[in-house]
Amino acid sequence: MTDTNTGASSAAKAPWHLWVVGIVSLLWNGYGAFDFVMTTTRGEAYMREMGFSQAMIDYYLAMPTWMWGPWILGVWGAVIGSILLLLRNRLAVPAFGLSLLGAVISLIYGQFINPPPLPPEMAMMSYMSWVIVVIAALLAWYAWTMGKKGVLR
Repeated sequence: MTDTNTGASSAAKAPWHLWVVGIVSLLWNGYGAFDFVMTTTRGEAYMREMGFSQAMIDYYLAMPTWMWGPWILGVWGAVIGSILLLLRNRLAVPAFGLSLLGAVISLIYGQFINPPPLPPEMAMMSYMSWVIVVIAALLAWYAWTMGKKGVLR
């Protein structure tokens, strides 16, 4: 839409931080996508290279089939959301929302329904699901805020 008197666009100008958040988000979520692809295609060999113990490998290989849905939503919703944010597309908001939904379901499953046995050297991994949910929530909130300000079209 343009103003017929000035010819100016009615969409708000993108603030500098949109580009910073979008690029950092794409890098962060791009690594998640890389990890997803490597885990699903190389499986046990990739997990060994990443330093997973046999107990952790067994846990991931025994993941119920239904958990693929939240994992896919979390990873690919975030990647798509990051790209849409950089394109200033309003669909970034629901994409990040789906990503957050997938992350929350994964957190609930991994922390409360079926927590993995973690060896002492991987104790920090128990916090990673929480970190992912917080980042997903912040990205969803940021995209929603940019949408409300008219930055996303």
